[in-house]
Amino acid sequence: MSDATPKTSLFDETKRTKRRNASEARFKAYGIGAIVLGLTFLVVLLTTIIGNGLPAFKQTFVTVPIELPEAKLDKSGVRDPDVMAKVTTFGYKPLVEAALAATLEDQGIDNPYKKAKDLGKLLSTSAPAQVRDAVLSNPDLIGQTVEFRLLTSSRVDGYFKGRVSADSLARDKNLDAAHLVIADQLVAKGLMATTFNADFILGADASESRPEQAGIGVSMVGSLFMMLVVLALALPIGVATSIYLEEFAPQNRFTDLIEVNISNLAAVPSIVFGILGLAVFIQFAHLPQSAPLVGGLVLTLMTLPTIIISTRASLKSVPPSIRDAALGVGASKMQSVVHHVLPLAMPGILTGTIIGLAQALGETAPLLLIGMVGYIASNMPDGIASGFFDPNSAMPAQIYEWAKRADPAYYERAWGGIIILLVFLMTMNIIAVILRRRFERRW
Repeated sequence: MSDATPKTSLFDETKRTKRRNASEARFKAYGIGAIVLGLTFLVVLLTTIIGNGLPAFKQTFVTVPIELPEAKLDKSGVRDPDVMAKVTTFGYKPLVEAALAATLEDQGIDNPYKKAKDLGKLLSTSAPAQVRDAVLSNPDLIGQTVEFRLLTSSRVDGYFKGRVSADSLARDKNLDAAHLVIADQLVAKGLMATTFNADFILGADASESRPEQAGIGVSMVGSLFMMLVVLALALPIGVATSIYLEEFAPQNRFTDLIEVNISNLAAVPSIVFGILGLAVFIQFAHLPQSAPLVGGLVLTLMTLPTIIISTRASLKSVPPSIRDAALGVGASKMQSVVHHVLPLAMPGILTGTIIGLAQALGETAPLLLIGMVGYIASNMPDGIASGFFDPNSAMPAQIYEWAKRADPAYYERAWGGIIILLVFLMTMNIIAVILRRRFERRW
């Protein structure tokens, strides 16, 4: 037995150990650096979206008392909205412009414009229609002087949001620096203010000349009806397909071909599904163009592979012993799947379904091809059938439409629409996480 002392100790680091530890430290540093870099990009992205989109939720309004003469608006004096509707917005426009000029005079604000229509450029072109709608909905207002909270033009609104300056109006035919001076004085008098604009969330899209009136509410309803179609079709079809392929289908070349095609469909660009929907649902089946029903059918085709793949993964995660135990006590194959396997796989199925719906909610390309951006829906659907079959848009398509318009106010609204869309997507993903944790079983 040798008494020789070993040359090295286990506690001494050799050169090889040092190199290995240094390599491990570098690998950890790379991983931490990648996480920090990813979080940095995420923070920059969210900061940019919120910074550019929050102004869309506020709008500049001016309070103007407007006289509503009977001789002008209801010559017959019957107070019948159908008769009063013959007075168009062109009949209300001089009243609005004269009321604004009178307001300046009453407040002691200098008015450099001889023509009332030049002063009226401070207001949105939708202001006369706003007054007309109020009068038609309440004919008793005729003969009175009523205070209206009117939208200002997009450039006046942009001035108070820092998007427009006096210098930038040098070549603008719609507004000049004197209008901004008047706007500042109206703010000082408390007659003009930038406040929260609920119509952006609840309203409809507007023409390119009225960005201050545009809202995303109708598009939200269009997205809702599309998601109802996707949920009603994709969930049962996807789950039924997954159960058959995973539990009942024999393993042969035909089922292998089906599985390969499902995996390939999950990677197909979404615009291809849009072309398919255009050819099958609109040109062949003659379904209404731009309808949420067609959009939902197209998105169903796109979402099915995602739901099938996630459902099959959930079914595979259920231990085989569950199936064997059910069969061992006399249950049929169908009973073991429906009563035991499917309930245990439900958390994964719900998670995959919600994630698939969230993906479909944010898709734009398929909707472009079926025309869901070519129509400006002016109001909410009249009912359930109208919601499915009447032309409408969807949130991502509406955002795309705003982003390509020239007026910077629409660019601002596009960012605001992205915030609302992200809120919906985050909500759906949070629901998926909650459901998974609530129903998940650990084996």
